[in-house]
Amino acid sequence: MEKFGKSQAMKRSEDVRFLTGHGRYVDDIAPEGALHAYMFRSPVAHAVIGTLDVSAAREAEGVALVLTVDDLLAAGMDVRMAATVVPNRDGTQGADPERPVLARGRLRHVGEPVALIVAETMQQAKDAAELIELDYDELPAHVELCAGGETIHAEAPDNRAFDWGMGDEAATEEAFARAARVVRLEVGDNRVIVNAMEGRGCFAEWDGSRIHLAFNGQGVWDMKGELAQAMGLDEADVRITNPDVGGGFGMKAASYPEYFCVAQAARVLGRPVRWYSERTEGMLSDHAGRDLVTMAELAFDEGHRILGYRIHTICNLGAYNSGFGQPIQTLLFAKVLTGTYDIPTAWMRVEGIYTNTTQVDAYRGAGRPEAIYVIERVMDRAARDLGIDPIELRKINFVKEFPYTTVTGETYDVGDFPRVLDHAIADADVAGFAARRAASEAEGKLRGLGLCFYIESILGDPSEGVKVEFTEDGGARIYVGTQSNGQGHETVFAKFLSDHTGIPFDKIVFVQGDSDLIAQGGGTGGSRSVTTQANVTLTAVAAMVEGFSAFLAEEMGVEPGEVRFDDERFRAEGSNLTPTMLETAALAREKGREDLLTWSVRDKIQARSYPNGAHFAEIEIDRETGVAEVVKYTVVDDFGNLINPMLAEGQVHGGVAQGLGQALCEQTVFDEDGQLLSATFMDYALPRAYDMPWIKFDVEPVPSTGNPMGMKGCGEAGTVGALAAVSNAVQDALWPLGIRQVDMPFTPMRLWSLLGGAKQAAE
Repeated sequence: MEKFGKSQAMKRSEDVRFLTGHGRYVDDIAPEGALHAYMFRSPVAHAVIGTLDVSAAREAEGVALVLTVDDLLAAGMDVRMAATVVPNRDGTQGADPERPVLARGRLRHVGEPVALIVAETMQQAKDAAELIELDYDELPAHVELCAGGETIHAEAPDNRAFDWGMGDEAATEEAFARAARVVRLEVGDNRVIVNAMEGRGCFAEWDGSRIHLAFNGQGVWDMKGELAQAMGLDEADVRITNPDVGGGFGMKAASYPEYFCVAQAARVLGRPVRWYSERTEGMLSDHAGRDLVTMAELAFDEGHRILGYRIHTICNLGAYNSGFGQPIQTLLFAKVLTGTYDIPTAWMRVEGIYTNTTQVDAYRGAGRPEAIYVIERVMDRAARDLGIDPIELRKINFVKEFPYTTVTGETYDVGDFPRVLDHAIADADVAGFAARRAASEAEGKLRGLGLCFYIESILGDPSEGVKVEFTEDGGARIYVGTQSNGQGHETVFAKFLSDHTGIPFDKIVFVQGDSDLIAQGGGTGGSRSVTTQANVTLTAVAAMVEGFSAFLAEEMGVEPGEVRFDDERFRAEGSNLTPTMLETAALAREKGREDLLTWSVRDKIQARSYPNGAHFAEIEIDRETGVAEVVKYTVVDDFGNLINPMLAEGQVHGGVAQGLGQALCEQTVFDEDGQLLSATFMDYALPRAYDMPWIKFDVEPVPSTGNPMGMKGCGEAGTVGALAAVSNAVQDALWPLGIRQVDMPFTPMRLWSLLGGAKQAAE
């Protein structure tokens, strides 16, 4: 593995500028003199628009433009935002109502964009928004996660967007009919607001024939196509850039109404226009995550082997279909439906529901954390109901022979789940847990141990492109199609190129996020970046070595096949020439061989990879206050071969932190009228550093066969494993008190109420 994975820890080079205030975030680099945009939003969750009068706002001081949906339509724009739908069980397609860029005839959630005001200053734009007259006839809001209620879209009269199924329903029914035991558990997965460190923002420029939109997203190519479609432009007349991005987590992968409106404003005015979201505005308008409830059932034979698995999920889409709202809790959930277990038959039914709330879409893991949370919660319950140790039950049912094709069609290429679990058992000191529990009890606290064994399916486009350009100053540039949102791509991909070419790291310039400079790219998402980008970089290196070898053969007086490259220098028997790749490029420039100075290639990884691992969480609960503290956390991951173990560990820490936030404190609350009650950090509790345990991290690699580097993605794994580990630990702590149903988030109030109920029942 020396050739394909140096596995050297290295600090991120980009952190110096981030930590010293020299990051190039979208709000930092907006053109000087850009006008400020402010979005006027719906104050109610559900209503028919009577009058929308913006005339006074248009006359207000400093206002350059006010846009409504009628203005966009009059300009010939396509105001329908893109969305993906899934098929129903009866073969029809899921509901596909229009989601307009700006409200069109109806208001469907608090915070829905209604009009864009553009002014010389932000304060002038906000003042003008106060002059907009919006009259409406309010309708009852539907906020419950169930079909029925006031119809939100005519295309879904009962507010059911789709009724989807996957698997063999008849075979699963037969498996349950002959089961020795059936275990059932309802599993709720609470809605979270993503809250990236940097809010969403953009600016746009129009030069008379071409639009440039800079936004802080997770890739440029989807936005390029959608903006061209909306504005009626050729794609060649659209440039999209992503500068530095301060966190995305799936939420920033989507296109949003503000981007289309700001671009149109710049086209109308012929001046640059900028927009940046405030925090409460983001809570009202950014796509949320999770928000589903699942009834899960496992059928077992007498030997505790799983015969069948059956789930019925109801998921919240919000007021409209977002870009991938429908596929996430169906197709993506199904990727790891059965987890790491050898389950012969399964049936999955999912109903999607429209509610008068903000749209729900991808959040770190997008469907896979939800699926693993369900299977690992019900496996833990099964162990209790069957009277068997939860570790032993998992080992009995682990997939043991590879490659293994699941009942939903995923082929796990490699794995050694028992070995990974045994490593985690040792690292977590499971044998010493009983003593630690006794010590907690002596202090009046409850202590629980929870296990989650997860697997993740890497998603996204398996192909990717790269361009390597040798520059006149004696260095090189690498242009990548992925997009860093803070994961360290600038360090990882430049270092990877350095390792395989001998080009000094400090002579490589990293370029990303510009549709004019990069022919095509898949962006970031689904933990795809490292496997796809490293794979195509190896392809580019091979092409460079071949091309430079043929060139040097003439200079060395040997046949091309006699020239070899050892990751640092070209050599040939009988020649004193031993140039580095940079020296070879300089020689090619001197000889007029411009064709050897730029290398652009595309390649595709052979198959998906499946990172997996074990998370052990230990939690203490104060009996008197209900306060829960994660006191010990252990992770052992199989990420295959790693490029930079330190950055991989950082990704795991971040993922675990987000999982613990959802499990312990994050709770999105709407009232019966659809008003968001948790719209500030006074009401929405993000985890703090104080809430985070020390995380013990280790790896037990089983190299993937799906790519030549043997890598497995790691960006989302921490979140995938954390939810069930903490939840199972809470259930373990409360089980002796007779408490059988626990649901996230485990806030002090919720746990205090459960403890109080258990105490009353005991009395």
